[in-house]
Order: sequence, then C-alpha cells, then structure tokens
Amino acid sequence: MRIDADVVAELKQAGENASDVLRVALTRLRGRIALVSSFGAESAVMLALAAEIDPAVPVLFLETGQHFPETLAYRHELARTLGLRDVRDLHPNPVQLEKRDPTAELWAFDPDACCALRKVEPLDEAMIPFDAWITGRKRTQAATRQGLPVIEDAPGGKIKLNPLIAWTPRELDAEMTRRNLPRHPLTLRGYPSIGCAPCTRPVGEGADPRAGRWAGKAKTECGIHMRKPAGQGA
Repeated sequence: MRIDADVVAELKQAGENASDVLRVALTRLRGRIALVSSFGAESAVMLALAAEIDPAVPVLFLETGQHFPETLAYRHELARTLGLRDVRDLHPNPVQLEKRDPTAELWAFDPDACCALRKVEPLDEAMIPFDAWITGRKRTQAATRQGLPVIEDAPGGKIKLNPLIAWTPRELDAEMTRRNLPRHPLTLRGYPSIGCAPCTRPVGEGADPRAGRWAGKAKTECGIHMRKPAGQGA
C-alpha cells in the first residue's frame, strides 16, 4: 500500500464521520489525493464539505461528451459557488473515440464498452499521479453499494474513500437546504440519479432512484468502481 499506515489509522479513527474523514484525507494526503465527482443530483454536499477544507483539491469530472447540457452548466455553477479552484474535465481519448465509437452510438448496443471508453479509461489515466481518491457513493444508492466501507483498497496499491456512505437521501437533502446549495436542474424533472443523457431516464415518484440509469439493461454501475485490487478477485 502506498499510503502510510499511520494515515490509514487516522482515517479509520474518523469512523463514518464525513467531515472528519475528509479533514484527515485532504490535509494528510494533500497533493496525493483527488475527488471524483459526477456533479450529479447529490454531488453538492461532498463538494461543499471538501471545499471548506481545501478548495484547491483536484476534482475530476468525467466529461464523456454525452452529458445533459444541464449537467455541464451545473458543473460550472457549483464549482464557482463553492470556490473550487482545480476542477479537471477528463475527456475520452480522441483516437480511441474515433476508432471505437465514431458515430457516438456505442451506448445503444454495448453500454459497458461505452463506459469503459468514456469513463473508466480516462479516469485510470488521470489517477496515475494520485495515491488515493474520494467518491460520493452511499450505501442507500444501490444493492451493489450496501456493503461499502469508508476505506477501500483500490487497484495499483491506492485507496478509495467513501466519506458519505452512511448518509441518507433525506439527510443530503436537508444539508443542501441548510447550506443553500444550488441543485441540479434535472432533479426537478424526475431525475434523482443522473448519468449520460442517452442512458438516463426520469423515474416516477417513489421508484428506485437509480431505476432510470441504463433502464431496460442488466447494468447498474458504469465500471469505475467495479474492479478490485490484485488478490481480491476480478
């Protein structure tokens, strides 16, 4: 593991307190850690907490080329509102894009390959200089996330931190209201979980928030969180 044992011990001591986890991570690992954000429906709370500690933390945004225009506008509004100074847009490799998805229709017949091209590979490249990264995942979001720990081993000897795993949608909503944070405009149009435009649909009130993601397909994750470190299986 690249991260010193004493830092890991401090992170574990912080438990599931998001502010404490972020304070340890962003001070002890400054320059070695990035925050990955979709600038989606629930992203504002994590970004606000991080900005209070270190507004210069690198924030990585996967600009897939297929986002809703509202997401791109929200990315700029939220970064400006919170004073984030290092938001990096990660684009797919243009050569690979032309080779593997020249008509931008790969999502329709092989969404896993589309996510690999537009999300997994750009993030892998962007993460090379970093030893740790922060995600906004919560246990309540999907069955695949119910067992999430705060600290995960990640490929390449890195670690991944999930400070908000214990937060509920109600708590997130209340915190956004308390802080008067801007909301993603699509949340008012029935999009409680927002990905790329071709693969995201609105859902009815009371439905699974992620039911509109890859609707009709046997897919629940884009892939950036699916791979495990060596020795933990595929």
